[in-house]
Amino acid sequence: MNALNNLLDPAVLFFVFGVTAGLLRSNLEVPPQIARFLSLYLLMSVGLKGGFSLAHAGFGPQVVASLGAAMALSLLVPALGYLLLRRLLSRFDAAAVAATYGSVSATTFITATQYLQTQGIDFGGHMAVALVLMESPAILMAMALASWARRQEALGAAAHGQATSAGPSVGHVVREAFTDGANLLLLGSLAIGFVTGDQGKAMMEPFSGALFKGMLALFLLDLGLLVARQLPALRTVHPALLLYGVCGPLVHGLIAMGLAAVLHLGAGDAILLVVLAASASYIVVPAVLRHAIPEAKPGLYLGLSLAVTFVFNILIGIPLYAGVVQRVWG
Repeated sequence: MNALNNLLDPAVLFFVFGVTAGLLRSNLEVPPQIARFLSLYLLMSVGLKGGFSLAHAGFGPQVVASLGAAMALSLLVPALGYLLLRRLLSRFDAAAVAATYGSVSATTFITATQYLQTQGIDFGGHMAVALVLMESPAILMAMALASWARRQEALGAAAHGQATSAGPSVGHVVREAFTDGANLLLLGSLAIGFVTGDQGKAMMEPFSGALFKGMLALFLLDLGLLVARQLPALRTVHPALLLYGVCGPLVHGLIAMGLAAVLHLGAGDAILLVVLAASASYIVVPAVLRHAIPEAKPGLYLGLSLAVTFVFNILIGIPLYAGVVQRVWG
């Protein structure tokens, strides 16, 4: 029933409509400037809501436990992914895909928070902090793996008297990862929401409350159109990778649920932790990887994360994760 209710959500239906319109090769489009505005609006709203909630609840053991679990997952998921993907892909492609799945999708998280609110399930505002914390560690791990791969290639090339490229500097990529506009906006909004508290919440309610659902629907429409454009890139992908795009998130979510159970997190926080672990980045990480690991194929890691995993999570994953956690938590 929860899965059916999710499919009947207007925002989710607009996503399905966008995919359908794209497959029909319609000229329907959301102008890039509008799409960028929608992205900024959603991040700002989520940050504010998280800050308001955190100001009301304060910091406690649950907050520390949740954030610690998020950091552990941000390192464990890409490490496991690389070990598995290395059997199917080159070192560079395996590192890029592992980083994509080790990081998170803000849109999946935002959609999940809307789903929980619809279902009347409480969750902590600090989970927006977990979203930020899980964004960058996977990128740094992928950079380390790519650097190691380049050294291996350099050793082989030196043995044959050939020169190799050193790749982009670590400092440049680290700065790009940590100063990304999306991360900064989310953190800044979170801080503003925390400082202003209930008074700020009342003042910003028309902006971050009443308009939110409609903005999310329009943003998901644009993502549906984008998914349709990414589908052709998957025609040459190995079937095992397509399977990873669905089964990988399920395994990552199961690990997150185990951590949440051990740490005795509340059901709402546990669901969002599972959603974060099961999501894959399709905006920030692919943009950084284009410079950090130019040897990897963008169509591969972007196509898998957006056209496979994102679609699965939006249509099936979110209600599935919520239903399982609720059943286990009782």
